[in-house]
Amino acid sequence: MDILLWIVFGLVVGLVARLIMPGPDPGGIVLTVVLGIVGAMLGGWLGRVMGLYHEGEAAGFIMAVVGAIIVLGLYRLVLPGRRRL
Repeated sequence: MDILLWIVFGLVVGLVARLIMPGPDPGGIVLTVVLGIVGAMLGGWLGRVMGLYHEGEAAGFIMAVVGAIIVLGLYRLVLPGRRRL
């Protein structure tokens, strides 16, 4: 059940990150979900490690979005020439 929640949370975070960072992406909705999951996990983990918040607090969503934006930005830097048709 936790994996399903991470996928749904990653979808929401990925879509929010994509709204904040518009433009052509080298992937579709599946990649948005994957980047959202990775960003949510990375941002959530970093926020808890740095002691910014505890598990279950609303600040985790903000850190997850920041993590997803960073992951999406890095992905765009690595594959700048690929565009979705």
